[in-house]
Formats: sequence, C-alpha cells, structure tokens
Amino acid sequence: MALVITLVYVILVWLVFFKFKWLKFSIVWGVISFWIGFHLLLIFMIGLRFFTPFTIDAHLIRNTIQIVPRLQGPTTLKEVLFEPNQPIKKGEPLYKFETTDYEAKVEQARAQLAAAEQNVLIMDANVTEAQQQLIAAQSELAYATAQQQRFTNLAAQGGARQEDVDRWNAEVEADTAQVAAATAGLQKAQLARDMNIDGVNTSVAQARAQLTEAQYFLDQTTIYAPADGYIVSQQAWPGLVVGDFRVGAIAAFVVDEDPYMLGAFFQEHIKFVEPGQTVEIALDIAPGVIYTGKVEAIWWATGQGQLLPSSRIPRFILPKLQGKFAVQVTFDDPDAFLPAGAHGAVAVYTGRSAGFEALRKMNIRLYSWANFLFPLDL
Repeated sequence: MALVITLVYVILVWLVFFKFKWLKFSIVWGVISFWIGFHLLLIFMIGLRFFTPFTIDAHLIRNTIQIVPRLQGPTTLKEVLFEPNQPIKKGEPLYKFETTDYEAKVEQARAQLAAAEQNVLIMDANVTEAQQQLIAAQSELAYATAQQQRFTNLAAQGGARQEDVDRWNAEVEADTAQVAAATAGLQKAQLARDMNIDGVNTSVAQARAQLTEAQYFLDQTTIYAPADGYIVSQQAWPGLVVGDFRVGAIAAFVVDEDPYMLGAFFQEHIKFVEPGQTVEIALDIAPGVIYTGKVEAIWWATGQGQLLPSSRIPRFILPKLQGKFAVQVTFDDPDAFLPAGAHGAVAVYTGRSAGFEALRKMNIRLYSWANFLFPLDL
C-alpha cells in the first residue's frame, strides 16, 4: 500500500508539473512536493523499524569455561596435552601437574584409614575385656559377700573372731568399688566403640573423609576437557607453578555447543519482537552469505537499570542515550562456521508485513555483499 501511494504521488507530480503543466513548477512547489514526498517515505522508515527490526551491532557468543586448577599447594605444571585452536573432545586430558606430594597424601590417608578400622576391632576387644573384668569383679564381690555373712553368723555364735568379720567387711567394700570401676570401664569401652555417624565409627568416617579429600586433589592434578570445544590462546606451559594462591584461570575453554548471536536493538524497535520469530543474519566473516535462525529470547535489562550499593545518591543528567536491549538469536544450521566474537547484522521478521520484509531482505543482503568492500583498508 505504501508503494502504491508513493507511486501514485510521483505520477501525480509528473502529470501536474511536467506532462500537462497544469501548474508551473517553482521553488515553492518544489519544497511543497518534497515535503509531502518525505512524509510518504516516513511510512517505509516506520514500517521497517517496527515490523522488521534491524541492527548492525551484533556479535556471536559462545559459552566459555574458565580452567582453574583446584590444588592444595604450590604445584608444578608438567605437561600440556593439547594443541591450541584444535578441536578437543569432552573428557580428553588438557593439563597434567606434578603428583608426588598428592600421591604421598593419598597413601598417608589410606594408612590412617587402615589404622582407624583396626582400632575399631581393638575397641571391640576392649569391650569384651571390660565385660570379663566386670564378671570377675562381680564374682569376687559375691564370694566376699558370702564370706561376710558366714563369719558374721559364726561370730554371733562365738565360732569366729571379730577381726575376721571386719576383714570380710572391708573385702566386700573393696570388691564393691572394683565392680563399680569395672562397670565404668565397660561403659567407657562401649562408648568409644559405639561413637558412630550413620552407622560408621567416627574415627573411620574421619579417615575416609581424609582419604576422599586426598584422592580428590590427586585427581585434580590432571585437568580434563569439560565439553567439546577448543582453547584459543595457550599461555600455560610446563614449569608454571599454580595452587598456592590463584584468583584467575590459566585458560579459557571455548565450548562448541549452543552458539548464539546477540544483537543490540533500540528499545522502540523491538515492540513486536517475540521468541520464535524468523531472523536472517549476515556475518562480516562470510560476505554474501545469509544465515537463517530464530529469536530465542529478549534480554529485558540494561546496565542503566542497575544501581549498585553505594553511599552516593544517584544523579540523573540529561541528555543521556537510552540503553539498548539485547535479542538472543540461534542459528538453524548447527554446522555453520561460527567463531566466537564474529560481528554481523541481524534482521528480525515479525510476520506483520510481507512487503516490508521484502525490503528488509534486500537491505541485509546489501549489507552482506558490502562486506566484500568494507572496511576500505587495502
């Protein structure tokens, strides 16, 4: 409709001023004609902006994983087991560190676990020994009690001396104390044996935890690829010492899976943009090639919408450029050559006007073919 209106207007101007010359063309009529024609052209600008948003501020994003060694102390890097910029499969070894100290800690932890397990058997034997000591003490007390009763009766009848009665009275008291001590010893042995967590003796559980920790750090002396991908810039070489104190990573692993394009759009232009809509992408690295894809998501946030905790009161100074919203776009072709950081343009087709979509398709193709010429550095 916009094309028809524009075409009719151009024909009308031609008929009035040039064909039939019903009016004499002058500067005034020229300004008026241009002003009306310019407003007709605004239809195309508005339609293209809102029905087929377009941006040349788009970059290809790939997930990266920071390779950070998890080691207990200063450890020397022995081997680098991959070639930079070459495909690496998940699980392949990347780096190997010195293992001597960690192997020794594993052996020490194993010895402590064996000692703890053996100590549990010793504690079982201690319980048995304490039970036998208690039985012996109880037997001696029973014998002394019987003798005390016997000599007490004899002394009452004149058949025994009082000093014998006193001796067995003292023996009963001593044996009673011995029984109490044996009972306490048995309880102590049982408490030591039954000091458990989840059914495992605490000393054994502690030794197992120490062995698990030692084995974990030994395993960390070899770093494996966390996913399919590659490392671009290899800066860690044999002889590097890590593990004492490290905040940053020694390498960034670029993941092959799920690349996406992130385009920055003016806020007004994404009024009708929704996930699932069709897009076309032109990468600067591939002049003349148009990729297809889908809108994955819209990132409804900008840095201007974030206030960090501070003692300063926010200041709002105009004029300030509006922040753009990012639109996340995925590619239909998973095997396309899509290097991380590749720059390009993205056109979103909202499906609201096929006519404007045709114009935008021409636009993005012109951008793609222009990449054969620009930038103009020979």
